[in-house]
Amino acid sequence: MDFTLNEEQTAFKAVLRDFVEKEIKPVANEWERSGRYPTEIVAGLADMGLFGMTIPEAYGGLDIDMVSFALVFEELARGWMGVAGILGSHSLSCWMIAKHGTEEQKQKYLPELATGKRRTGIGLTEPGAGTDLQGIRTTAKREGDEYVINGTKMWITNARYANPLPVLVKTDPDASPAHKGMSVILVEAGTPGFTVSRDIGKLGYKGPESCEVVLDNVRVPVENLLGGVEGRGMQQVLSGLESGRINIAARSVGIAQAAYEAALEYSKNRHAFGQPISEFQAIQLKIATIATQTQAARLITYWAASKADAGERVDMESGMAKYFASEVAIEASLEAMRIHGGYGYSTEYVVERLYRDAPLMSIGEGTNDIMRTIISKSLVSGKTSIG
Repeated sequence: MDFTLNEEQTAFKAVLRDFVEKEIKPVANEWERSGRYPTEIVAGLADMGLFGMTIPEAYGGLDIDMVSFALVFEELARGWMGVAGILGSHSLSCWMIAKHGTEEQKQKYLPELATGKRRTGIGLTEPGAGTDLQGIRTTAKREGDEYVINGTKMWITNARYANPLPVLVKTDPDASPAHKGMSVILVEAGTPGFTVSRDIGKLGYKGPESCEVVLDNVRVPVENLLGGVEGRGMQQVLSGLESGRINIAARSVGIAQAAYEAALEYSKNRHAFGQPISEFQAIQLKIATIATQTQAARLITYWAASKADAGERVDMESGMAKYFASEVAIEASLEAMRIHGGYGYSTEYVVERLYRDAPLMSIGEGTNDIMRTIISKSLVSGKTSIG
């Protein structure tokens, strides 16, 4: 049993960390506060080939292993979780196109998605349907050689840059069960009736936009049906969310790591009663807890990623990693703030941002209560086990 990164992964992590230290951390707080889009950082990610992480080499991508995939999101989130989000939705969508798309769809989209010339996201959530994806109301009615799409999507990351945007729709609203009538359609930017109506204000997760998208009689060619067969949308999305949850788990580890580093450094430099506060047992206990939980979250995330690399289904494993790591991120950011005292509440220190970013990790890619349901169903069914 090997709990260490291999030589290639270690070198890859070093490159990522160097980029974060030089290009992200020095500007993250200022750009986040001002609402500035991280254009230069995005260009750097493209130069590193990271927009092609989940795209096969045949189409110009990196096709990296899932542990390296986790490293990307861990290191980026350690610097600025919002930047990691720009790659998150893009990578999930690219994985879906690469896994489920027709050869024509792969040839058309993947090479430019790999370079970042095109970007993408995914249109799942609606005003009345988040966790319950079968409850979506967006429809796609076939008329000749086109689908006519009507509906509204919410919280769409990369909405203003996505081209195409895979959109989950109901091609047969009367199907029972509902998932048999669901499909994914690739909607290109600029299609008449496709409108990014507004940016949604958020507590944290700033940098990337999160938008409401309106589809009003949007006409899309039938060849943009992902995979070319109706009724496969739910399965396509759920398979993508397995890797998406590893991404969220890794981002959570990055937040927790940043909280630990900030708390440790501050405790060494802050003096009270004639000594550094790191000498007080109460502070030592907090730092020990943050460090231990962060390392545990990291290991469970790498474990889930390595299972995926072995070609196994990882709905339980990725669910465990996402659930545990996101809860660690929330607790670590709060404890780091407590160690900072009043300064932890100041926008001049990174822990204030971490505290705002962490809660999304318990919601994104399925709430943690849903994760626990997925985990328990896997265990009760006997399909998976622990120990």
